[in-house]
Amino acid sequence: MSERPLALVTGASRGVGAAVARALAPTHDLLLGGRDAEALAALSAELPGSRPWPVELTAVTEADVAGIDRLDVLVHSAGVAILGRIAQTPAEVWRRTLEVNVVAVAELTRLLLPALRAASGHVVLINSGAGLRANPDWAPYAASKFALRAFGDALRLEEPALRVTSVHPGRIATDMQRGVREQEGADYEPDRYLTPESVARVVLTAVTATPDAHITEITVRPSTGPVN
Repeated sequence: MSERPLALVTGASRGVGAAVARALAPTHDLLLGGRDAEALAALSAELPGSRPWPVELTAVTEADVAGIDRLDVLVHSAGVAILGRIAQTPAEVWRRTLEVNVVAVAELTRLLLPALRAASGHVVLINSGAGLRANPDWAPYAASKFALRAFGDALRLEEPALRVTSVHPGRIATDMQRGVREQEGADYEPDRYLTPESVARVVLTAVTATPDAHITEITVRPSTGPVN
């Protein structure tokens, strides 16, 4: 049995989640969470000490987490972004956004709390600049990210033995961002955005902070390019 700490990363099949997994791989064993089993298997083959954890996060159950008795790090990276004016946004968009970005996070964390407590673990929430400021056309997504920040704040107070970090990045060069730019009717300009690896470095900084340091919130923006 490995003596290395164990980290579970959701959304690990691509983008920020995959970058976080690669950043943690030198020091952690990994559970690679997501729906794309083929992509997770490919990443697992690249990272020794990792294994796929294919799951539908909106339907996670106790059976899915059975056997995870101790968990040092839980990184919530999975999410959706559906844009539109409030007047044209039906209830199903609100429900889907909140279900994926908030409810699934809360439920997986709840199910893993015994394992996290056993390790005095660390929960990292990949939030967004939209979790600090809401803009036109972003109401459901921003609402979900404001709620995610509130969840992190409450978890931090309820579970003082855990460390809880909310990371608020600006725009990131990912497939998700490409889809966002299409919804905005604008060009996708990856050179003006953060790289997934830059966000992963921020996560690594929080996770590897000395035991006396609890990094509760990090905001990171592209050095050039849009603020949000």
